Amino acid sequence: MTTDTNQPSKMEQQSVSDHETTVSIEEKKVSATTNDIPEFGWSGYAERINGRFAMIGLMAVLLIEALSKISFLEWAGIISR
Repeated sequence: MTTDTNQPSKMEQQSVSDHETTVSIEEKKVSATTNDIPEFGWSGYAERINGRFAMIGLMAVLLIEALSKISFLEWAGIISR
């Protein structure tokens, strides 16, 4: 049985394919969830990130209120009863 030494093995083909994918992702520098390019200022990407952090903050406030059984403003010491 003879093998053609000019043909790359399956592992070599996979390695080349993985490298090409990595290079193409690095060249584009896009977000993992969108095709937007991260940039400063008023951009769709910045608004999406701000919205996500706002949702996390709201959930944190609701969790504090649920666990402490008092309002967030009372818990933070902003108002007192």
